[in-house]
Amino acid sequence: MARKQETPRDSVRSIAERPHTTVLIIGAGINGAGTFRDLAMQGIDVVLIERGDFVSGASSASSHMIHGGIRYLENGEFRLVKESVAERNRLLRIAPHYVRPLQTTVPIFSTFSGILSAPLRFLTHKSGKPTERGALLIKAGLMIYDTFSRDGGAVPRHKFVGRRKSLAAMPALNADVKYTATYYDASMHDPERLALDVIHDGLSQGPHARAANYLEAVGANADGIMVRDHRTGEEFAISADVVINTSGPWTDKTNMALGTKTRFMGGTKGSHIVLDHPELYQATAGRELFFEHEDGRIVLIYPLKGRVMVGTTDLEHDMDQPIRCTPEEIDYFFDLVKHVYPSIAIDREHIVFRFSGVRPLPRHDDEAPGFVSRDYRIERTELPQLPGTTQLSLVGGKWTTFRALSEHIANEALEIIGRRRVRSTERVAIGGGYGYPTSPATRTAWVENHRGDLTYERADALLERYGTRAARIIEELGDEDRPLRSLPAYSTGEIKWLARNELVVRLDDMFLRRTSIAFVGAMTGDVLTELADIVGEVLGWSEHTRANEINHAVRTLSDVHGIDLNEVSRHART
Repeated sequence: MARKQETPRDSVRSIAERPHTTVLIIGAGINGAGTFRDLAMQGIDVVLIERGDFVSGASSASSHMIHGGIRYLENGEFRLVKESVAERNRLLRIAPHYVRPLQTTVPIFSTFSGILSAPLRFLTHKSGKPTERGALLIKAGLMIYDTFSRDGGAVPRHKFVGRRKSLAAMPALNADVKYTATYYDASMHDPERLALDVIHDGLSQGPHARAANYLEAVGANADGIMVRDHRTGEEFAISADVVINTSGPWTDKTNMALGTKTRFMGGTKGSHIVLDHPELYQATAGRELFFEHEDGRIVLIYPLKGRVMVGTTDLEHDMDQPIRCTPEEIDYFFDLVKHVYPSIAIDREHIVFRFSGVRPLPRHDDEAPGFVSRDYRIERTELPQLPGTTQLSLVGGKWTTFRALSEHIANEALEIIGRRRVRSTERVAIGGGYGYPTSPATRTAWVENHRGDLTYERADALLERYGTRAARIIEELGDEDRPLRSLPAYSTGEIKWLARNELVVRLDDMFLRRTSIAFVGAMTGDVLTELADIVGEVLGWSEHTRANEINHAVRTLSDVHGIDLNEVSRHART
C-alpha cells in the first residue's frame, strides 16, 4: 500500500515517535537501500538511517558501470563473476531506465605480454613488477567471460579485431595499437537516482518501512541505538531486534561507536575526473575504453552525458583523512589518456567535476590492492550494550550485485527473527523502470500518452531523467514548468517537485544527487542562487539558512569536487 510522501522532518518524527523496529539498517548506500527495499517487501518493520544524505558516501563515487567483473577472473573469483553477470543481465531488465548495454573496447599493444607473470599473479595475488596484459591473455579472459553469459545472456559476445579495423573504427587511437577487443557490459548513467528509486520502492510498501537521512548512529545503551538528528541536534534511541551495519568503508567506525571493536575493512580510494572535451568525446566513438595502464592498474575512459569521465585509481586510504581526488591522481589520468589518444591535448581547464570515494573492501594486509576480493561476506556479532540484539555487518559488496547481496542479508535477518521470505525481488522492476519503454515505437507512444501540455522534447527529457516516474512529475507540474533562468534544461516546477518529494535537506542534495547538474559542469553562481531560492521556498528556509546553505555548497564544490564558482563565472563571461 502506497502512502503520502513525507518531508525529511516527518520521516525523523515518525521514527522518534515509534522508536522500536524489527530491523534497523545503518548506512543508506546502495546496499543498505537494497536491503531496506527487500525487507520492506517482506512486510518487515524496518528503519533505514544515514548520517548524511542518501547515497552520499562510497555509492556516489562509482565508475557508473554495472559489470560482470572480467578482471575478477584473474583473482579466481568465479562465483562472484557468475553472480555479477547474472545480476547485470537482471538489472538490464528491471532497471532499464538507468542501466543499459555499454559497448566496451580494450586497446591492446602487445601479443604475448603477461603470459609468464599471470600464473604467479593468480596464485599469489601479489602485483610484482607491472606487466601489461597482451592479446593472448585478454582473448582467453574474454572467452571465459562469455561463457558466464550463456544462461540468460542479455549482451552480445566479444569481438577481436586487428590494427587496421581498430583504427578505422577509432581513428584517434594510438597508432601503436595492435588489436582491440570489444565486449559489452552495462552503463549506469545515474547511480544516485537509481539508489533513490530503490529507497522509494521500500517506502512505498507502507508505514512499516521508514527512512531518514541526516540521522546518525552515535552510540548504544540499554535503550537501544542512540541517533542524532543533524538538523536539530536532538538525540533519541531506536531499539531493534536486528541491527544491520551497511556503512561501507566506515563499517568498523560504526561498530566502534556501537561498542564493538572490529577490523573488517581495508578499503582503497578510487578517484575520477569529468572532462568537457568534445574532441575526446568524439574520439571514443560512443564506447567506453577499458584497459590496463603501464603500471598494471585497470582504468577507463567513458563517454557519459556529453562529457568524458576518466578513472580510476586504487590507492590505500586512511579513513581518518579526507577523501579527495589529488593533483597527483589528475596527472595520472592525463598520462593514461595520452597513452591511448596521444594526439589529443587535455589540461586542467577541461575538468568540470572530480570525485573520489573509498571502496568497502575487506582488510587485506599485504595483498596488492588490485587483487583484494570484490566479493562480500556478512559478519554476525552481538552488541554488548544490547543483549538479545543481533548485529550483522556487511563487508565488501559492489553496485552490480546489490540486489543479490541485499537478498542474502535480508534472508539472514529473516532467519534471526523467525520469519519467511514471502516475495522475491528478482523480477520486480525498480522505480521508474516499471513499464519503461525500451524501443523507439513504445517510447514515442509513452511520451505522447503522458506529455499533457508539455512539448514532446520536454516530456522525453523527463522520461530520460526519471523513467516512468516522470508521469507523476508531469501530472503535478501544472503551469510551473518554466525553464530556470540560469539553466533552461531544468524547470522551476521540476526542482520544486524534487524538493517536495525526494527528502531533500541540504542545497547540495539537489545538485549532486537529485540531479546531474554538478556532474556535467553546469554549476555557476547564478545556478546556485536560483536553486537556493526555489529549494528554500519549498523547505521554508529563512534568509539566514539560505545563506548558510549557499556557503556550505560553495565550500563543498570547491573542496570536494574542485569547482571554483568564481572561476566558472569568469570563464562564462569570457
